[in-house]
Amino acid sequence: MIPILETATEIQERVRDAARGRRMALDLTQAELSERSGVALGTLKRFERTGEISFASLLTMAEALDALEEFSRLFPAPEVASLDELEKRSKPRLRASSKGRRS
Repeated sequence: MIPILETATEIQERVRDAARGRRMALDLTQAELSERSGVALGTLKRFERTGEISFASLLTMAEALDALEEFSRLFPAPEVASLDELEKRSKPRLRASSKGRRS
């Protein structure tokens, strides 16, 4: 199966539409979701119109819509083939020091 690749804008629109659809399926008005989540009504309206919202507000709104669990699957840990590979990845990396550098 070939994965479907979406742009960030397409995902933003899909999340916006899904959140709005979930709100409506739960028979909540924007004002009711605003009150339930603590997200300002104007912020909620802008999100449903443009898809723009802070991540913190999005999480708060998702919690009020009982959809927070889906966010725990973001950025999964990479799979490893062996314990040796895992140990190699977990060794601390040395960063170059800025001391002694000239601008």
